[in-house]
Amino acid sequence: MKIIITGAYAIGTYLARLLSRNREELTIVDDDEERLAKIGSDYDLLTLHGSPSSVKTLKEAGAADADLFIAVTPNENENINSCIIAHALHAKKTVAQVNDAEYLECNVHKMYQELGVDELIYPETLAARDINNGLKMSWVRQRWDVHDGALVMLGIKLRESCEILNQPLRDLCGPDDPYHVVAIKRGDETIIPGGNDVLECFDLAYFMTTRQYIPYIRKIVGKENYVEVKNVMVMGGGVTAVKALQTMPKYMNAKVFEIDPVRCEELNQLLNDNTLVIHGDARDISLLTDEGIKNTQAFVALSGNAEANILACLTAKRMGVRKTVAMVENIDYVNMAESLDIGTIINKKAIAASSIYQLMLDADVMNVTFLMSANADVAEFIPKEGSKVTLRPVKDLGLPQGMTIGGLVRDNVGMLVSGNTQIQAGDSVVVFCHNVNMKKLEKLFN
Repeated sequence: MKIIITGAYAIGTYLARLLSRNREELTIVDDDEERLAKIGSDYDLLTLHGSPSSVKTLKEAGAADADLFIAVTPNENENINSCIIAHALHAKKTVAQVNDAEYLECNVHKMYQELGVDELIYPETLAARDINNGLKMSWVRQRWDVHDGALVMLGIKLRESCEILNQPLRDLCGPDDPYHVVAIKRGDETIIPGGNDVLECFDLAYFMTTRQYIPYIRKIVGKENYVEVKNVMVMGGGVTAVKALQTMPKYMNAKVFEIDPVRCEELNQLLNDNTLVIHGDARDISLLTDEGIKNTQAFVALSGNAEANILACLTAKRMGVRKTVAMVENIDYVNMAESLDIGTIINKKAIAASSIYQLMLDADVMNVTFLMSANADVAEFIPKEGSKVTLRPVKDLGLPQGMTIGGLVRDNVGMLVSGNTQIQAGDSVVVFCHNVNMKKLEKLFN
């Protein structure tokens, strides 16, 4: 597959990391030789120095033969223009990053599709969705729903109170049990577990289950004492914060702290009555105390400074807040934040890259999420009639090492998968994989 990325910035670099694992024919175009030199030394790809909106440059990059053209520079106008040019040069599919939610409105989006921009990616909206998903379940690090919750994946940090520690998974996750453990993150290691593996204290475990058994999962992992989130404090009033607050569930009340008085006035116009705007620094312990942090269930740090967000979340935890969410845009700080037990980590470039990553797949793929914490992919495939996965039971498929099938949805009903399960064409099959070429998986489902 031939892929061209314009913009060797954060999202482009992260995409290069994801796509280079699959050994795609990948070219990065940028007008800065220093950025190109850095990305070219880190990943197996071609680089081209030139303007992303130059017809000559895009012809030289091979846009005429591109299966996927991705424009992710910080300049949305340049991204849209380069996609229109690439489409005119006969690139098969184009994707542009934008910085305004207006582009996502149906009539506007349709207009750009007619001009040749097939997909529009707005990272702030994607990040806001993940923030609110994290707040809805205070005891879960990450939640991923299939078919509106017919199947649910829960990433949970295990503590001493978990009652299923140190027991072989074959005794816990049998064919008749209501959950499967599909992956374990232990320190720096990601494990796709077998029957002999066990769960250990401080593991980040990924459970696949169905909606009705979420309370059961909560009980066995010892999280029943976690209160539901009703009061939220947010540090920083940037675009991501606004999108999260505008889409926050109505039963939640929020206080947003912003140090810029002009921005405070703007926030008062943008946000609803459930949100109180406070002019002040959310790292000020006395201010947090005065504003009721003792009665707050979640603290969300969304300033533009990763270090400040991490420190603010640590402070909130020391003051008794159970659920913390930190926006960490510097990828080098993500592991540090996780080691400090921050909670949910939001990285806009990883979220945006996951959405774009899905577009490179040829099979019927409904959803793809890259789990940054586990360095693994979760994908929802729909097998075609006569595809390899439909020909024999799961135990006889000879699945690649590092891959497991967590569950499937058939006729809108979620079910877990065992070795005897026979997958059918049209099922929505959830696959979890670590260090596996996603393109190889497509061959199982096509």
